[in-house]
Amino acid sequence: MRRATLLDFFDDRIRSGRPFLVYDGGYRAHTWSYDDIRRAAGRFARRLERAGVTPGAAILLWGENRAEWVVAFWGCLLARAVAVPIDVRASPDLVGRVARIVSARFVVSGRDLPVPPADGVERWDLDALLEGDAPDGDGDGDGDGDDAVSLPDGVSGSDLAEIIFTSGATAEPKGVRITHANVLANIVPVEREILKYRRYGRPFFPLRFLNLLPLSHMFGQAMATFIPPMLEGVTVFMRGYNPADIVRQIRTRRVSVVVSVPKILEVLRDHVIHEMPETAAPLDRRESVARRWWRYRRVHRMFGFKFWAFVVGAAPLDPEVEAFWSRLGFLVIQGYGLTETAPIVTLNHPFHARRGSVGTPIGGVDVKIADDGEILVRGANVTAGYYNAPEATAEAFRDGWFHTGDIGAFDDDGRLTVRGRKKEMIVTPDGLNVFPDDVERALRAQTDVRDAGVVGGGPPGGEHVHAVLVLEPGAGADADAVVRDANALLEDHQRIRSFSVWPNGALPRTEGTQKLKRAALRRWVEQDTRGAGASGAEAGEPAAGRTVEEVVAHFAHGRTVTGATTLEELGLSSIERIELMLALERRFDTTVDETAFAALSTVDDLRRLVGSDPGAGDGGGAAARASTPSGASGTAATATEPPPGRSDGALIFPSWSQLAPVRLFRRLAQSFFLLPLARCFAWTRVEGLEHLAGTADPVLYAANHQSLMDGPVILAALPAARRRVATAAAREWFAPHFHPERFASGERFRTSLAYFLGVLCFNIAPLPQRTAGAREAMRHLGTLLGQGSSVLIFPEGRRNVTGHIDPFQPGVGMLASRLQVPVVPVRIDGIDRVLPIGARYAWPGRVRVAFGEPLRFDGSDYAAIARRIEKAVRELQ
Repeated sequence: MRRATLLDFFDDRIRSGRPFLVYDGGYRAHTWSYDDIRRAAGRFARRLERAGVTPGAAILLWGENRAEWVVAFWGCLLARAVAVPIDVRASPDLVGRVARIVSARFVVSGRDLPVPPADGVERWDLDALLEGDAPDGDGDGDGDGDDAVSLPDGVSGSDLAEIIFTSGATAEPKGVRITHANVLANIVPVEREILKYRRYGRPFFPLRFLNLLPLSHMFGQAMATFIPPMLEGVTVFMRGYNPADIVRQIRTRRVSVVVSVPKILEVLRDHVIHEMPETAAPLDRRESVARRWWRYRRVHRMFGFKFWAFVVGAAPLDPEVEAFWSRLGFLVIQGYGLTETAPIVTLNHPFHARRGSVGTPIGGVDVKIADDGEILVRGANVTAGYYNAPEATAEAFRDGWFHTGDIGAFDDDGRLTVRGRKKEMIVTPDGLNVFPDDVERALRAQTDVRDAGVVGGGPPGGEHVHAVLVLEPGAGADADAVVRDANALLEDHQRIRSFSVWPNGALPRTEGTQKLKRAALRRWVEQDTRGAGASGAEAGEPAAGRTVEEVVAHFAHGRTVTGATTLEELGLSSIERIELMLALERRFDTTVDETAFAALSTVDDLRRLVGSDPGAGDGGGAAARASTPSGASGTAATATEPPPGRSDGALIFPSWSQLAPVRLFRRLAQSFFLLPLARCFAWTRVEGLEHLAGTADPVLYAANHQSLMDGPVILAALPAARRRVATAAAREWFAPHFHPERFASGERFRTSLAYFLGVLCFNIAPLPQRTAGAREAMRHLGTLLGQGSSVLIFPEGRRNVTGHIDPFQPGVGMLASRLQVPVVPVRIDGIDRVLPIGARYAWPGRVRVAFGEPLRFDGSDYAAIARRIEKAVRELQ
């Protein structure tokens, strides 16, 4: 297992037909194998070389966690370029400044992100790096027939692999230089340990890791890109942090391990307690793991029985949160590391973990505790210094040791415990670092501020930025306005969450150097906030507010909240926004769409979203409005969805329809009986099949609607190889089956039989037209598409009695845009004469089915997309 560079690891481990990366965008998932990623990385490397990228050139990677990011990372290394990861939440201005520091020519960014303001920097679309590749398919998708990947010559372990920057809004960002040897020194000892136990884990393979840490973070990279290949594992990425969605991913994808920041464990804990209140009570006696597992079997059933562990990094974990998950029978594995150590210093062994400890040093890493308690580290994994920053390098590295700035101690068994920080940096709940000097500089730039100090508010690992202001006397300064204006200059994670006004003239500073005494300042803040009752809400409290303002106030840390208060000035992190959204959902018994929530500006906007009147005491029955992609219609219906996690029989979709025996029966029944019978009555002329030749399944067929025979006739017109199609039908048509309490027994039996036969023989997907279930319907269609089934939908919303085509409803536009599949327009004529509406029997007649050219759509103007699809169908005359 001798490796000199990361490319040796790539060549050895990233080569297999097994699944490697899964990305679930919320409605549809894609899966890529190790070989898919290998080929795509090779193509990207060749693209860089053709663009004139020379060895050592910096390439910025700015985007969310997805397979394309991993492709770009390995492609940079194959081209001997240096990857410069940027957090997806960073501002365009920060990205532009980093680009200028490293003289980058290219930034590879997500298409939803803006263009950074940097001269001479070309933007490439990150999301397009795998377009044209059929997941788990063959070929490279670029038409050149070249899938070979060759390793470049002349790469050594001392070459830079990446530069990771700390974010600073007002000071220059500081880049950590990470070489191939730094990363290898981290992953090779872990790999050796894994190989000792790998044979014991084979019955549980493949291990699937749900990775919720950003890939711009070194620990996130390690747990997504390096550790899973050692186990032939699968890395799952998802969009958002909604706990109900996280639980659904864990259960449906049979995830074994969740990798996250501690804040995610807190959010999931609150979700579990909300769903199962009995989990909140601590045990009154010690129990074995087996007994705890049995006691909390409902929780394990909710997560899926393959899930067993959390791996936590980036910030300290609250011991109470760790104790909660341990009590439920889950393993919580902590480690300690920094970007400068690439990233792991210590790690708890999965089978010998100790609560509260961050484990023992990994192989090849030396750790010692200085006289003042500071943790010092040295080893081949430690960076050689900061990019073009000799003074910062000299300050951090003394006597051959890297000074971490953290305070810790070893126990008798050599396990490290981190007790706090010596340095002044604040670690947010997202695991991001905030340097107080940056925030103070933004505050002092305000007209009415004489001086300012910044400390961390809240417990370690859950800290937020707290400002202490010295305002100009007699100026009538508005502290809220000062904070709001300063926040406009700061990055999202740096924004001030709470503040105090200093009452005693000058802030406490040292003699001579006039350095701010932050420890004294923090002690005063803690006393001040306790006295003012402004310390914020504990976990699970926000839902107790009666109005929207009161719910938001729990996240405002003592600040006054009005309808005009903006969400930006509250400085909420991305995870805290999810917590606020969930608190609103629970309080007002509604579901808030994450996309709509992200677009909101003020508290008044929140009130309108949840339908709450100012001062209303009950709030019950408030409803968020969502565009619902109805099954047979695609209509934009107004619907109230149940809150996440609530079970509702009407939202259960027929997953059994995709079982292999059912698919086999359906294929045989259609081929030998059902479709030949349809052809006996519908004498069909088929046109436009050549338009399907260049598009692989799955696709979305959008057809006009004339008769109940439309689906079988369109299926009969398709080539046999393309008949794996799910036909959308309005769930309301099967109301007696889904809501039996409302109907007589005879009607229930007839409808349930029709529903069962429809699902069995024609893969019916019952989708809501007027009832709740927009998100579940979209996910169900995305699941079908991800499993290789195309979807047939009738966007008019009803069968047409005149023979003309009615306007298409916006729901089809939503499906086309969000599910990101080609849309094939289909026109059917004459079937209304074979089986008219209301007729009990079919009569033979001539029918025409025409297929148009596949279309692709982006954007959120669903009505406009629906009109374009309708126009394409009408033109098939």
